[in-house]
Amino acid sequence: MSPASLRLCDLETLKPKTLKPAIPKGHRLCLALLLLLLALLLQQEGPPPGALSTGVGGIVADLRFDFWGWEAEALWGKFTHWLVQPQRYMREPDREVFVRDYVDRIGQIHRLEARISRAYADPDVADPDEVTAPLRRADRWMRMALTARQPLAEAILEEQVGEVLAREGLGLLGQPLPPVSAHFTPLPYYLVVSPRERIAVIYQQELEHGLDVATQEAIEERIDRTFDVSSLVTPIGGMSAWPAMLLESSDLAWVVEVVAHEWTHHYLSFHPLGWAYERDHEARTINETTASIVGKEVARAVLARHYPDLLPPEEKPQQGPPPEPPAFDFRAEMHKTRVEVDRLLAEGRVEEAERYMEERRRFFWEHGYHIRKLNQAYFAFYGSYAAEPGAAGEDPIGPLVRRLREESPSLRAFLQRVRGVTSLEDLRRTLRH
Repeated sequence: MSPASLRLCDLETLKPKTLKPAIPKGHRLCLALLLLLLALLLQQEGPPPGALSTGVGGIVADLRFDFWGWEAEALWGKFTHWLVQPQRYMREPDREVFVRDYVDRIGQIHRLEARISRAYADPDVADPDEVTAPLRRADRWMRMALTARQPLAEAILEEQVGEVLAREGLGLLGQPLPPVSAHFTPLPYYLVVSPRERIAVIYQQELEHGLDVATQEAIEERIDRTFDVSSLVTPIGGMSAWPAMLLESSDLAWVVEVVAHEWTHHYLSFHPLGWAYERDHEARTINETTASIVGKEVARAVLARHYPDLLPPEEKPQQGPPPEPPAFDFRAEMHKTRVEVDRLLAEGRVEEAERYMEERRRFFWEHGYHIRKLNQAYFAFYGSYAAEPGAAGEDPIGPLVRRLREESPSLRAFLQRVRGVTSLEDLRRTLRH
């Protein structure tokens, strides 16, 4: 209570008095004023206005992704298709042809849109509007045809992934639980904020789709300057909303993997590992690594059954002399970078770590990996995906989760063991039993 607020009543009225049958009128007035003051002071809950979450939230308030609008539209589309379910009346070969045709159309549209973009960027094109008019008309027609086919293509992919999950025992009465649900859509961008002195996610927010690079840079610069943190606005390949958000891609093998990856997040959301995702960095890494392992494994089974020509060769134990290393190994170099950054930060050499990350970013750029920004927030986000060596550095979680899968007799057994694990210590304890 401030000195000014104490003037609302005489201090003498607050001294202990002899008990009386009734509270004097003046005391009642003073007590009422004090209670009113307390009510005004206590009615606001949550972080104070200067807190990072409040401040960053204010900076990006007008750019937040409209999840409610997206959910309403996506769920309505799923419901109307469910009422008819035309895929039930298609032969399996026809279903596979339909999906292949759908992703081929995506590739055609992407190539067409790239031609349109090049025309607008080409200084030799005097009137890009006129030059691209027929291309833009073709793009509109192709988009309309793709949109009409989208619900059926999604339903077929959902059932193909669901069949594999059900065979693995991850369902009931031949149906996966939870049901597989996915939707091709323009994805939001993802804002990640990390402290400068260590690598950890301390704030995250989905932002609207289609932010240009200048806007991304402006958001990051303002947040970093205001709060002395490291931030990154990055595109993503999928998101475990309901239905799961899928990036529009002509790479069918990748699409199937993302569908299974996001289903794993849906599954884990009913268990402790999913509940701890937002509040604990170790749980996030275990969760994402688990989803990556399951996604790859289920995708291989789907491809083997329905699209065998797209199945990549399985890695076999090395025999004979090791092969020549690749000219540039991105994962190995990124692992090296993360290890060195962790060392510098642990020694308190923050500015030196940031200079080193910029040098390495330029190094990656020269080798064809066009990373816009390499900072603490980059590693906080991408380091969560530890199914393979890379941005996670020396974090032991990735190898331990992979070991847990190797020691589990089935995919179902693996998920049943990992779903209750929410920390590195839990993971080590689970592996000991």
